[in-house]
Amino acid sequence: MEIEFKFQVPARHLKAVEQDIRAAKAVRQHMQAHYFDTPDGLLAARGVALRLRKEGRRWVQTAKALGDGPLHRLEHNVDLGGGAAAPAHDPQRHAGTPVGDLLDKLLDHGAIPLVETFGTDIWRLARNEREGDTTVELALDTGKVMTPPADGREGRASQVCELELELVDGRVEDLVALALRWSQRHGLWFSTVTKAERGQRLMAAEEGERPVKASPPVYGSNAITGDVVQRAVLAACLAQILPNASAIAAGSEDAEVIHQLRIGIRRTRTALRELEGLAPGRFDAAWEAPLVEVFRALGAQRDRELLLSVMQPRFDAAGAPAIAMKSSDDAQPAPSAGEVVRAPAFQAALVSLIGFTASPADDATTAQVDAAAVRQILQARLGKLHKQVVRDGKRFESLPAEAQHRTRKRLKRLRYLAEFVAPLFDKAEVKRYVASLVPAQDALGEFNDETVALATYREATATDPHAWFAVGWLTAQQPAAARGCRKALRQLAKAKRFWRKGD
Repeated sequence: MEIEFKFQVPARHLKAVEQDIRAAKAVRQHMQAHYFDTPDGLLAARGVALRLRKEGRRWVQTAKALGDGPLHRLEHNVDLGGGAAAPAHDPQRHAGTPVGDLLDKLLDHGAIPLVETFGTDIWRLARNEREGDTTVELALDTGKVMTPPADGREGRASQVCELELELVDGRVEDLVALALRWSQRHGLWFSTVTKAERGQRLMAAEEGERPVKASPPVYGSNAITGDVVQRAVLAACLAQILPNASAIAAGSEDAEVIHQLRIGIRRTRTALRELEGLAPGRFDAAWEAPLVEVFRALGAQRDRELLLSVMQPRFDAAGAPAIAMKSSDDAQPAPSAGEVVRAPAFQAALVSLIGFTASPADDATTAQVDAAAVRQILQARLGKLHKQVVRDGKRFESLPAEAQHRTRKRLKRLRYLAEFVAPLFDKAEVKRYVASLVPAQDALGEFNDETVALATYREATATDPHAWFAVGWLTAQQPAAARGCRKALRQLAKAKRFWRKGD
């Protein structure tokens, strides 16, 4: 099992990173690799990679697979000695190891053949650095991933410029401290894209990034304590945040990728708020502000997209005049999504959260909450949120706008918390309860969109009188939309609460 951080290095910072690595004795090595997969890409689909790589004068065969967290990778290396020509690949060289057993199963014990898919040509500059009693390898990789010509087309290539920090021995906490220092010093951003993934995307000729949606936490076979629940839930949140943030930082402006990142941030904030009591004092209060800042900045972009893609077509259908949405003359241009995500404070929060999920609590300093107490705390949090939402639902139309918005946020937290704890309760009952929340969440979501649009068009009337049409149209919709929210929320009172026996 290897534990590492990987950061993208902006081209303008490459020289400074290289000089920093050369501040101590460093080794430069040329590495050329060949990757293999089944003809239908089965290994790639399961997050497994098999490669032969020439490191200097020696050949090494490596099998890799995803581990149980954002820092962990299953890996096994076999030194094949020197030679000019690449030796034949053989998956059986990894037999008896965790990644080898997975590889053998996927290949049906050798029945499925492998073909070469793509290659890499990398120059690595590496050295070790000490942090306390911990040793970390710093490796700056520059070069390219390339596919061979096929079907009369030229091969494709993707440039590589990244810094890896791998734990050689010692504590994960020290690795995190070094990762923070290097990323903040040189303006780096965390990346989830491996060289193997770059090659797979080149093979598929994929230009954009695929949005990654939420996945449930995995508790494994560990005893359920408060610390275990906290780490499992945050690891699940990061599994959604990291690939989407990585794509945006690299330049993606895909609306769905941005949307999924915001969902991941919202789920993380819910976990930090609702699960604090499971292992008090483990969460760092400094994580909250950067998460909020990025969430709001990307939300402003989402609101502009909402006006163009959702609201404007409605006004067009109603015969509205064209509306010029102008910014004030002294307004500063909004930062791009990439600039928002690459912000040092946000990247520091991500690194710290990753480190948290990889570092079990110190039993000597953390009061462990056992399984029975965990259930009691979760039942209390679920019950409180449910009660608040049902109470506000009965009088939703008369609530101030701020309280209406708070009700929507509580409803989301209730849903996320239910999804987080599903493996600890009856999954079928949790699924039915979550399904009962959907109509209210949809109604409040649409009501919120119209409220945001109304405020935006009111502001637009200062520069374009045509915006009064939108203001009037949206104002007329508000009473009926609020009634719809109240009716949807009232149905929650009838929902069977999975955390209460006999309910």
